[in-house]
Amino acid sequence: MDMRKLVGDNVRRVRHEAGLSQEQLAERSGFTQQYISDLERGRRNPTVVSLFELAQALGTTPVALISS
Repeated sequence: MDMRKLVGDNVRRVRHEAGLSQEQLAERSGFTQQYISDLERGRRNPTVVSLFELAQALGTTPVALISS
């Protein structure tokens, strides 16, 4: 299982469920829109701190972003 793809798919799914664009998530999380895009495409390997910050911005838990 490719964890980068799993995390990216989960971030995209939760972002869509929250009704947020990549730009809106970038503003909430402090990351760039390009980082969010790369993450969702499985091209980034987020740190634990990044997962925590993304989860907070999405209103979910870090576990939700790494669970299959």
